[in-house]
Amino acid sequence: MIPWLEREDPFPPLARALQHPNGLLAAGADLSPERLLAAYRQGIFPWYAEGEPILWWSPDPRMVLIPSELKVSRSLAKTLRNRDHEIRFDSAFEAVMQGCALRGADPAAPSVGDTGTWITADMRAAYQRLHRLGYAHSVETWIEGKLAGGLYGVAIGRMFYGESMFTRVRDASKMAMVHLVRRLRRQGYGMIDCQMHTGHLASLGARAIPRSEFSLKLRELVDYAVTPTKWDAPETDNDVAA
Repeated sequence: MIPWLEREDPFPPLARALQHPNGLLAAGADLSPERLLAAYRQGIFPWYAEGEPILWWSPDPRMVLIPSELKVSRSLAKTLRNRDHEIRFDSAFEAVMQGCALRGADPAAPSVGDTGTWITADMRAAYQRLHRLGYAHSVETWIEGKLAGGLYGVAIGRMFYGESMFTRVRDASKMAMVHLVRRLRRQGYGMIDCQMHTGHLASLGARAIPRSEFSLKLRELVDYAVTPTKWDAPETDNDVAA
């Protein structure tokens, strides 16, 4: 059994998360900015289908990408060099969330069972609040003036929590991810939380680590004094080559 959280209840210890399904920790509470930020600081995230109560997760092992371990295949590097594209940050956050909610053809876009997208209207509203507060960010690949793919996530301290990706053009989400990782590396971020394993993310260098190791590293990174703010600096040719 997992505990039901009322509005003011703290999260239980991560050790109480279930093994089956992997990482299910609690249910209930709300999606307020305070609750979401408290969850992320502890390595917990919400994931639930339309019509279900809010479910909170902390799987073991945990899929992460260390920025210095980014892998870019020859074909992806060629696409980054030769494909005419523009990378923008935080210019279309709501549209990126909508793209992720539709799930498109991106194998990295998670879903809950066969009941439909997990990015419900309540989830979109919650993360848009975090975006306005400067915590949630989007990375967008634009091709011929159109949004071709991207991703969104949450930044706290020197830690980035990836939430979902989508693509409408081949490799567009991977292109956004490469630019994100390079930006985070330049800014001293130590880890990107990828939550659960996908081949899409593993191809970029993400790997699974024990939850205990993830939690220790997380505590080192979330307490950096970084003021939440909009990411609106454009990528340049030098950024791409970094």
